Amino acid sequence: METDKPLTPAAERILTVAGKLFYDNGIHAIGVDTIAAEAGVTKKTLYDRFGSKSDLVALYLRRRDERWRERVRSFAGPRTTPAQKLLKVFDALADWLDTENTRGCAFVNAHAELPSPDHPGRQVIAASKQWLLGYLRDLAVDAGARNPARLAEALLVLVEGATVAASLDVAPTAVATAKRVAKSLVDEATAAQHNSASRR
Repeated sequence: METDKPLTPAAERILTVAGKLFYDNGIHAIGVDTIAAEAGVTKKTLYDRFGSKSDLVALYLRRRDERWRERVRSFAGPRTTPAQKLLKVFDALADWLDTENTRGCAFVNAHAELPSPDHPGRQVIAASKQWLLGYLRDLAVDAGARNPARLAEALLVLVEGATVAASLDVAPTAVATAKRVAKSLVDEATAAQHNSASRR
């Protein structure tokens, strides 16, 4: 299916309805009959627009990933330093959990439901996590971190761990706690650059 083409109004409606149903109830619990009925279209229209349920799932995840990336970038801001932008990811996460992730990480949830590595949704999930790791690594490089890859990996683990802990109500302040730990890691990783700059 061509996902780069603009969707028709009916297709957008299908995608919106499917996204909410998939996230609220689980992917396997929702069939195309339910989606079509809720969207007010026929099953034929759904298949004509998306090809298969698997492709619809993949597009639902891709759209969600696009919103997540935009949320992260919007919190970075043009006047923040790279080190500050690393921490702003946690502010974006807190906002995302409040508005979009009431049932936990959609990508983790979907990954558990899509065991086949060939499912197109799995590729979207992997790309989303890889994007965040790369985004953190690029910022770590710009911040002058001694080992950008290691710092980015540690911050990714904090983001993912905070997402799960907060979603399960195990630790209601998980994101704030993760941000404090992240600040310590960022400060430690960039200390040499700060010391060097202060001597110049």
